[in-house]
Amino acid sequence: MGRHADHVELSSAACEHIEDLTRQLPANARVTVVEKNGTIYTGTVVERPITQVFKGPDGKQGINAVLRLEDPQVPTWNRKVWLDQIDRVEKLDANRRLPERN
Repeated sequence: MGRHADHVELSSAACEHIEDLTRQLPANARVTVVEKNGTIYTGTVVERPITQVFKGPDGKQGINAVLRLEDPQVPTWNRKVWLDQIDRVEKLDANRRLPERN
């Protein structure tokens, strides 16, 4: 069984960035993630993302991970975000109002 991703990271700096993001995304954390393209998602981390080896479109192996966000107040809303697409993570205080999401 092969795992495929649209993009995989090969450089040590990019792999370290993904590993750092996994540490910032523990299960049940309320976060806002900002993608490199400016897209912003806010929600609750379903489970900590796990760095895995994937094959990219060119057949090369590298790492990536998937973040799954949900909103307990809107059960039908969820998003999956590849960690290589995330620029930064902002942890939200449980008492802080969540910003509008895309």
